[in-house]
Amino acid sequence: MEFIGEERIDAPRAIVWAALNDPDLLKECIPGCQSLEWTSETELTATIKVKIGVLSFRFAGGITLTDIVPMQSYIIHAEGKGGVAGFAKGAAVVSLLDDDEATILRYQSEAQVEGKIAQLGSNLIKSSAQQLASRFFSDFSKAVTNRISVE
Repeated sequence: MEFIGEERIDAPRAIVWAALNDPDLLKECIPGCQSLEWTSETELTATIKVKIGVLSFRFAGGITLTDIVPMQSYIIHAEGKGGVAGFAKGAAVVSLLDDDEATILRYQSEAQVEGKIAQLGSNLIKSSAQQLASRFFSDFSKAVTNRISVE
């Protein structure tokens, strides 16, 4: 599955970059995120509960950031195990571009699932993944914008 998109965030790039590296803010924005914490300068652990159709799955795994260009871009590599549900893994290139006083966050990601979760059908999984991504970016944009208005 591949996803490509962008979100315009009404905040300067420096604030968006800081937010992309703030696990507390990200935890609030990632649908179903139960925990997210740094284990090194480029690695995090996460636990996420995801609902696909009528079924819920809990994934625990790791996230690694590579090809980091501060204030501009990085690649996120993630892998999560869901016990009997199977596993999910993927990568996303995230980049930031100035747009006057705002920032354009562009992403291109690819993901794959295996195990029982894959038996749900690719259309259902892809649709659910797109909804989760849309919700994350919408919530992230709102959280960053709210952070500016509070400061």
